[in-house]
Amino acid sequence: MKIKTIWSLTFLVFMSFWKIALLTDAEISCNFKQSCILPCSFQSYGEPILHWTQLESSELRVHSYYDNQDQLGPQNQNFRGRTSLFQDQISRGNASLLLREVQLQDQGRYNCYIRTIKGHEESIIRLSVDAPVSTIRIYQDGNRITCSSEGIYPQPELTWSTEPPSNTTLQNRTTVHQTEEKLYDISSSLTVPDGSDRIYSCTIRTRRNQRRATFRKLSSVTVTTDETTLPCSGLNGSVMTVVWRFDHQTVLNQTGRNRSVSERWRKHVKDVSEHGDLSLQGLDPDLEGNYSCETSNKDETMVTQITVKIEDKSSWIIWLVIGIIFMIVIFSSLLCFWCKR
Repeated sequence: MKIKTIWSLTFLVFMSFWKIALLTDAEISCNFKQSCILPCSFQSYGEPILHWTQLESSELRVHSYYDNQDQLGPQNQNFRGRTSLFQDQISRGNASLLLREVQLQDQGRYNCYIRTIKGHEESIIRLSVDAPVSTIRIYQDGNRITCSSEGIYPQPELTWSTEPPSNTTLQNRTTVHQTEEKLYDISSSLTVPDGSDRIYSCTIRTRRNQRRATFRKLSSVTVTTDETTLPCSGLNGSVMTVVWRFDHQTVLNQTGRNRSVSERWRKHVKDVSEHGDLSLQGLDPDLEGNYSCETSNKDETMVTQITVKIEDKSSWIIWLVIGIIFMIVIFSSLLCFWCKR
């Protein structure tokens, strides 16, 4: 009798796992640190018993509900405080699970099990977690252009391109670092020849999305101290943000109609055009250097760098006065010379 009981239990366990294995997985993708819904529905009839489990080497209890309330005593500690059901919709057959602050360790297969007086139903959800490429930084230092991004999952790929296309292989060095959270940081540096007028672009992609960052260096300009406008290469379509920097220090940050100007630059910033052109006034000679305009939308970032040289207008007046005085002296000397003859 004892052997028969053991065989019966073994058969039931085997059939349970076999049924789970035969269920078709529903694929769900969620973003890292965001909230996510794992869908599950059933034929509502009476008070249900509901169990969500994560199917790892051993089943981890994610969330349970019966006797018309949550039963979180056996819940695995990895899910504490991060799960909830839509309790006002359970009576209508909605057993979906809301998972908050999604972590990479949440990836895997989940079983939604519901039992009512009419029997039981199960469904399998396969959850994958992504940390998409959100921002890219691109800048030039000397003869090297660097492109980087942080907090990505899974491991990204990075490629370079130029406009016009280069006939030679682009010499670059790419490094990838995995953080304690198992996210990836990626950085790549590209050596560019002196005086290059090419436009350089780097693209970082994962299975979920991709972003491109483009760097363009304009010819240097000489401006006066009173007023000038610096051009910015905008993007096609709507621009979400415009950031102007002077030697890596933020001058202005504009998103939509919201504009923030750093305190040092408030007396110098006059206006910003719709396309990002920056109008400055009252520039000091010590504000010579590299200015960069960064425009971004949901898919792309464009950085335009321009070297600015400042000429003090008052010095021109002084030299003009000196020149006029010099001409008067020469003219007077010549006039005296001719009169003596």
